[in-house]
Amino acid sequence: MKAANLDYAQAPRPAVVFGCLMPAPWLGAAAGLLLACGPADGLPHRFAPLALASVHALALAMLLPVMLGALFQMLPVIARAPVPRVRWLAPFVALAGAGIAAALAVGFVGAQATAFRWAAMLGLFPLLVSIILLSAGRRVARVDATTRTLAWVGVPLLLAVAAGVGLAFTLGGGWTPSISTWFSAQLPTLLSLHVAWGLGGWLCALVTGVSTTVLPMFWQTRQLPAALQRCLPMAHWLLLFAFSVVAVVFPDHHLASFALLPWLAFVVLLGISMLAAVLRARRRHDPHWLLWPTAIASMVMASILTAIQLFQSGDAPMALPWWIGVLALVGGGVLPITAMLGKIVPFLVWLHLRRLLPPRARVPVMQDIISPVRQRQQGWLLLAAFVVLLALPLAPAWLARVGGVLFAASNAWLGYQLLSALRCMLRMRKQGGLPPRVPRD
Repeated sequence: MKAANLDYAQAPRPAVVFGCLMPAPWLGAAAGLLLACGPADGLPHRFAPLALASVHALALAMLLPVMLGALFQMLPVIARAPVPRVRWLAPFVALAGAGIAAALAVGFVGAQATAFRWAAMLGLFPLLVSIILLSAGRRVARVDATTRTLAWVGVPLLLAVAAGVGLAFTLGGGWTPSISTWFSAQLPTLLSLHVAWGLGGWLCALVTGVSTTVLPMFWQTRQLPAALQRCLPMAHWLLLFAFSVVAVVFPDHHLASFALLPWLAFVVLLGISMLAAVLRARRRHDPHWLLWPTAIASMVMASILTAIQLFQSGDAPMALPWWIGVLALVGGGVLPITAMLGKIVPFLVWLHLRRLLPPRARVPVMQDIISPVRQRQQGWLLLAAFVVLLALPLAPAWLARVGGVLFAASNAWLGYQLLSALRCMLRMRKQGGLPPRVPRD
């Protein structure tokens, strides 16, 4: 989509978006510290208490607020469909994500049933947000991959959160005995749906759909083939819907594993096309460009390893699910979102100052709002944490601490850079347009 098609006059107030984006890196740092300081017993097993707590802390406290904040900005600017009551919703996004993650961490690590019930009740807020996103999506003109994604993105969020709420209430014993018995029998199916729609329908579909606009805009990549763009995002969701039907109808049959293969094959095909476009980007010198090919390669590798895992016997190595989770959440989630934050926040600061200050006022360029040198250093630190987390099965107790500390440090550094951008905006407004002095690296 060309910049001329973007309607920045429809953008919400900066506080709405910044309220979702600014806390996210610090909550990501908290997730890293949780991994570093928590009990490493059972790692790298996917159901180890610390693994479950860290995964949900990362997904709910860091990724969810950023993705919702980006939607609050993109729906009015790209799709011209403002989110209803967004000024009332935005202040609670990061708070709710952190609250749910904290409750689940207490539940998993401390084995506290009450904490799961609190997590389930707090999970009603993202359910409400998904319904509001759907109502906003009804007004979207579906003209390309990004707008089609924005129009229906509330559906996978609704399904993923609903399955998660059901799982949390079941683990917390919050249902009546008869309902609890039914949910307990459906736990494997609910878990499969929760993971499939959370990672595939929400995270993967939203990142790939939005990247068709973001990558050409900020990194000057080529557009994906037209036939492939026409498949987005419905190929994600229709293939996952088919898998969901099979998983519900045949919960104990290997047919569900076969039903997931078409979606995995589509992700691999899409990832290869995206990787080819990103590797030919004109702005490969950009400080966060390397995060994108790494993220796309992670998405492809996670899909391939998932296909392998589906047909592994019961004695399959426990490192395989760990690698899939790190590749999907950190590689396919944290890396591209970090790259987008490094572009979107300075751009929003610049845009807000350009609109607010007098025409003759000097507004600093984006490279002066956040130093490219520091962005590049932060990106390398994040990649180092990513590599250590992938290597965790070699020495779980020791590498969990090293990887957690590195991940926390990289996110804290990102959070500091975003705060410096915000301070730049506040100083510019106070000084009436005189650009602040930016330290040279």
